[in-house]
Amino acid sequence: MLIHIIADYGNNDPAFAEVVQRLLTYLPNATPHCLSVAPFSTLATGFWVAQLGLNTGPSDRLVYHNCAPRQDNPEGRINNEGEGLTYALLPNGTKIVGVWAGYSLSFIKHEATTIYNLNVSRGGSQFRSRDVFPQAAAAIMKGDDSILGDAIAPHQIPDPPSDRIAWVDGYGNLKTTIPASSINLPTQTKVIVRVGDLVSDAIYSDGSFKVPEGTLAFAPGSSGWTKQDGTKMISMELFLRGGSAWRRFGKPRVNQIVTFQPL
Repeated sequence: MLIHIIADYGNNDPAFAEVVQRLLTYLPNATPHCLSVAPFSTLATGFWVAQLGLNTGPSDRLVYHNCAPRQDNPEGRINNEGEGLTYALLPNGTKIVGVWAGYSLSFIKHEATTIYNLNVSRGGSQFRSRDVFPQAAAAIMKGDDSILGDAIAPHQIPDPPSDRIAWVDGYGNLKTTIPASSINLPTQTKVIVRVGDLVSDAIYSDGSFKVPEGTLAFAPGSSGWTKQDGTKMISMELFLRGGSAWRRFGKPRVNQIVTFQPL
């Protein structure tokens, strides 16, 4: 069994080790893989829930996500209560268990076959992903549906924004939430791209490496998935060949707005 753990603890944060240890208590034969997103970034969380869950992989797979900004209620929290735990099943058999906050379920809301609230305590610990949620995730993986609560309809979940940075990879490429299918331009069209307050010229291309060294490409990237209707969702990417698009645009954060217009 493969378990992807997506959380905003921070790279190499011991919190990951504690969560892994607790999950393996209940699922001892699992192989965990940890992915750190920026603090409170439900957009990056939701993006990777979809990317890791909807693409090819082992059928015995759990995506366990926890990014809980506790922004559903600005008042003081009793007993460390936060957003509730949910369960989603994807068409390929992948199971998703995690906190429903912000955009965490937005990218899979139309792809999941079912989405449910789980009847699990919303409080009880500041560290719920270690102390409260692992046993529920294990129950789901073992086929125990006794903790299923109310079904969640897609319209209850916010749509993902279509104009944001979703991720900055290790090469400084900016993965965006702009669908490649939404762009109707001839290839090699020059465009002006704005990320936050900074702008740069770029070349709209159907492949990142089809531009010369030192040129910023605005092209379909390596991230995306197949929808239930069979169509592809490929996200656009800003790629500076031989450099870093992230540095070109002043080191923007995830969720920064991205706009473009042809020259």
